Amino acid sequence: MAESISLVWLRRDLRLHDNAALYHALKQGRPVLPVFIFDREILDALDDKRDRRVEFLVQEINRLRDELTKLGSTLIVRYGKPVEVWRELTGQYSVGDVFTNHDYEVYAKERDKTIGELLAEGGIGFHTSKDQTIFERDEVLTGSNSPYTVFTPYSRNWHNKLNTFYLKSYPTETYFTNFCKTKKVFDHEPPVPTLADMGFQPVGYPFPPRTVPDSLLDTYDDTRDFPARPGTSELSIHLRFGTISIRELARQAKAARDKTYLNELCWRDFYFQVLDHFPHVEKGSFRPEYDRIDWRNNEEEFDKWCRGETGYPIVDAGMRQLNTIGWMHNRVRMITASFLCKHLLIDWRWGEAYFGKKLRDYDLSANNGGWQWAAGSGTDAAPYFRVFNPTLQTQKFDPKGEYIRRWVPEFNSLNYPQPMVEHSMARQRALDAYKKGLMR
Repeated sequence: MAESISLVWLRRDLRLHDNAALYHALKQGRPVLPVFIFDREILDALDDKRDRRVEFLVQEINRLRDELTKLGSTLIVRYGKPVEVWRELTGQYSVGDVFTNHDYEVYAKERDKTIGELLAEGGIGFHTSKDQTIFERDEVLTGSNSPYTVFTPYSRNWHNKLNTFYLKSYPTETYFTNFCKTKKVFDHEPPVPTLADMGFQPVGYPFPPRTVPDSLLDTYDDTRDFPARPGTSELSIHLRFGTISIRELARQAKAARDKTYLNELCWRDFYFQVLDHFPHVEKGSFRPEYDRIDWRNNEEEFDKWCRGETGYPIVDAGMRQLNTIGWMHNRVRMITASFLCKHLLIDWRWGEAYFGKKLRDYDLSANNGGWQWAAGSGTDAAPYFRVFNPTLQTQKFDPKGEYIRRWVPEFNSLNYPQPMVEHSMARQRALDAYKKGLMR
């Protein structure tokens, strides 16, 4: 009988270094093979076939396989639906255990429950670990052991609890000799599917590096709000897919003179735990009374917003940046989201879904949290009458128009459209609609 092996299912943790699931599998002593599945349950639902996330995944999966090849091992790569793939793998290999890391989205939790049950039928263990967060689920709770619903007290507890234990890396390299090295196994493994194989096309813009200089973190609060400057880390895509370690990044942020970036990582954990404890936010408002608002939902106006043709240069610049490279500066994300919800009175879920299609760093928990913050329907304690003025935001954060000129070169010409809505009128209309909806 063939020697049994352990499989490590990589999902949002595409690295060999400091990986909790990989560490536990390697340390167990059985030969280990990592697995990645291009999940058709997700990919088949993507309308945009120039999706930057898929392009990034193909790049990173090839990198991972190359790294494992240099170690005398390989990465099993499949393109299919997880249940079907796992039936195939457990029939092909003598599998003793499967290791993976936690995911917090509703689909992911249901998928993992199904796979766990499938593996159990064959007597195969299914072990999951915390890896993509510093603190998860029930690790940061109120004094009454309930989840936090407001960020400020959560962050206070989060920072107080942060210590060396939680930031320590898993020394996976110590056990790299335990990767499976049976060449007979590798010869049967198909190549990594290409974008074309899966029906996708490349965009071609380079992805940001997976490191950030200490100097940027030291001055993060001074630079992060100005979209024309290289003042943000742009590590979000690497955090989204786990090509870097959250523990290493948090250690670097904790050592910085300015603790603003560390607080951004705290926000990330906060939105993960909100999604985990309050899964209704995936489809509805965190505060259900906000689902009573009468949205205008004008499709023609929504299309203009999507295309970056609103007549407000800072909004249009952000949307064109998003449509072109699959990323938008965070300050501009707030401005464009506020404009859609408040100026146009279009349901935040429309904007959330559009960002979900376009963002290379799309993360359900953070995207949902950000949109609900803009709409006023989420966990934020600020009242609903916060309405960003795009003109004032431009004067404050892009005073020389450098960001706008890059993405909206025609904004000072006759070809540029007039503002599709007047700010004062739109603000009052939003306040009236919110007040009416919340009084029901």
